[in-house]
Order: sequence, then C-alpha cells, then structure tokens
Amino acid sequence: MEFVTKIITCFFAGMGAGLGTGFAGMSAAAVISPMLIVVLGMPAYEAVGIALASDVLASAVSAWTYGKNKNLDVKNGLVMMITVLVFTMAGSYLASLVPNTTMGSFSVCMTLLLGIKFIAKPVMTTKEAMQCVSPKKRLVQSVVCGTVVGLICGFVGAGGGMMLLLVLTSVLGYELKTAVGTSVFIMTFTALTGAASHFAIGGMPDLLCLGLCVVFTLLWARIAAKFANRASAAVLNRATGLVLTVLGGAILAINLLK
Repeated sequence: MEFVTKIITCFFAGMGAGLGTGFAGMSAAAVISPMLIVVLGMPAYEAVGIALASDVLASAVSAWTYGKNKNLDVKNGLVMMITVLVFTMAGSYLASLVPNTTMGSFSVCMTLLLGIKFIAKPVMTTKEAMQCVSPKKRLVQSVVCGTVVGLICGFVGAGGGMMLLLVLTSVLGYELKTAVGTSVFIMTFTALTGAASHFAIGGMPDLLCLGLCVVFTLLWARIAAKFANRASAAVLNRATGLVLTVLGGAILAINLLK
C-alpha cells in the first residue's frame, strides 16, 4: 500500500509541477515539496531536494522547447541568472541574521495572484514591441531585476519562478512565451545548484520518489511546453492563469492540512 501511495502521490505532484513549469516557468518545489511532506510524511529538507532535482530536467527540456521556437532570450537570461544566484546567497545570509522571519505562504500567494492576473489582465506584448528596447537598457534592467529577485528569494526562501515571470512580463515588458522560456532557462541552473547543495548536505533522498518525481515532472513539462509554444497569446494567457490559479489553490489547501 505504501508503494502505491508513493506512485500516486509522485504522479500528481509531478503533473502539477510539470504543468506549472511548462506553462509558467514555475518552480517544481512549490508543488512537489508540500505534497511529499503532507501525504508521505517526508522530512522537509529531503522533499525540497527531490523537488529541486525534478525541476532541473523539467526546466531544461522546457527551455529547449521554448528556445527551439525562438521564445528564449539567452543573453539577458544569463545575466539575470548570474545576478539571481549571487544575490540569492546574499539574501540567505541576511535572512540568517533576522530571527523569526519566515514567509512560507509567499509563493502560494504569488501563484494565486499571478494566475488571476493572467486571466483578468493578459500579457499581450509582442516581440516587435520587445525589440524597441535598447540592448543597453535591457541589460541594466536584467541586472537590477535579477538583484531584486535574488534578494527576495534568498530572504524568503521561495517564489523564484513566480518572481522571475512577474518581473519579465511586468517590468521588463517581455512577451509571455519569451518570458516563460527565459524563466525556465534561469530556473534550470538555479534548481541544479540547489539540488546539488541539498544532496551534498543531506545525503541521497528516497530514490523511488526521486525517480518518479523526475520522470512525471519531465513528462508533463514537455507536454505543457509544446502546447504553450503552439498556442496563441490569448489562449496561453488563459491557460497559464488557470494552471497557476488551480495550483495555487491546491498548494494552499495542502499547506492548511499540515
């Protein structure tokens, strides 16, 4: 019975995480870790490590799909990725100096609000409009936004994918497909860094759960990314908003059960 429970839990966790990653560049950790903790009673540190490991391949295959469809800004994505990684470490250090400062509900609220936002006020920016911004200005924006996202994620400990999608669409003015493609590109490397550090510090997790979550997340991320790149802007906004709203509500319900 325990074996069956693991398979079912990992399937639905991977499905939610994969859809969130492929459609919206959402971190798999926001979906997988609370499900593994609540349903399977897994230690939080181990669950987060599995979630981050699942995020690596799912984000990588999503980024490859978006890149193949010319919906990925590699140059500015690399700049933002480096900045995010550096200032995430800085934010983590600052958080260690401040007692009782936890915002576990941050990523849940961000997911819900972004989902509603994409349904009520879709992102209809075109690639032509994106190209009107000078390369120098875009580079500066990438550094500044990467700094802010990194500090918030390091201090709060969650919300990386959602924060990236928010700043890419609302601040940098990216077209939605390019924003998601760039977000999953960045998340590939941040998840790899996080997973490696978790396994180095805490040791190897439950290998069955790890394998199942990686496979199911990868499968659904691939399906979502292929659909997203073929969809029109209006359909993609509605689909992204619906996925984020449902996932945000589900994660909130799971957190309330803890």
